Amino acid sequence: MPFKSKAQRRKFAQLLVDGKISDQTFEEWNRSTGAKELPERVTKKSRARKKTTAKRPRRAPKRR
Repeated sequence: MPFKSKAQRRKFAQLLVDGKISDQTFEEWNRSTGAKELPERVTKKSRARKKTTAKRPRRAPKRR
């Protein structure tokens, strides 16, 4: 699975130094990413907003 950002690549490099992931895992991710120009950080996509129907004005209650 390729890296999505430079920050993610740095995080995995730190995990590799700390011994929390193997050389093989890091190299596999690095190879699959290739020489792509990655963004510094990736943000979550915003969700699509729900379509709202036009609200009808409230009518005053009938008097008896």
